[in-house]
Amino acid sequence: MEVRFLTRNVELPADIKEYMEKKVGKIDKFFDKIIDTQVALNYKRGMNVVEITSDVNGVIMRGEDYAPDLRAAFDKALKNIERQVKKHKGYLTDKARMKVQNFSFDIDPDLKPVHAEKEETVHEIVKTKKFNVNVMTPLEATMQMDLLGHSFFMFKSDATGDINVVYRREEGGYGLLVPK
Repeated sequence: MEVRFLTRNVELPADIKEYMEKKVGKIDKFFDKIIDTQVALNYKRGMNVVEITSDVNGVIMRGEDYAPDLRAAFDKALKNIERQVKKHKGYLTDKARMKVQNFSFDIDPDLKPVHAEKEETVHEIVKTKKFNVNVMTPLEATMQMDLLGHSFFMFKSDATGDINVVYRREEGGYGLLVPK
């Protein structure tokens, strides 16, 4: 496994770097397919921020934490990654399958927008994020979404090659958005 370090506003002493490499290497005991791990270190507002991102055979796991001490922040972030790795391994060995609800909807081209008499809200996009879209099944996408702690996840369907989105429903369970 390759471990890459990125630093911003913080110096990484050799002894701490060695400590981090040794500790990150221990998550290999859960999976032998950990391709790449990146450790990003930053110093913000008097705190050390550590973000660890691991690619486990195409499944991205991310742990972030902060503390005044660099080692403590790293240890807490690594615990988050270890928890995710164990959870993912449990998903892979668990025989029960999550239910994914499929639905589609038609949009009537003749519909006109309903304008409220209230002041119009400006919908400003404040952040744009680019990322790779991996090919996977809806089940794998729901597992990835849970590991990242998101409420939705975009992926490329292994069956159709289309971009799909899985999301967590308020009533429980999951939904799947597929293009027509």
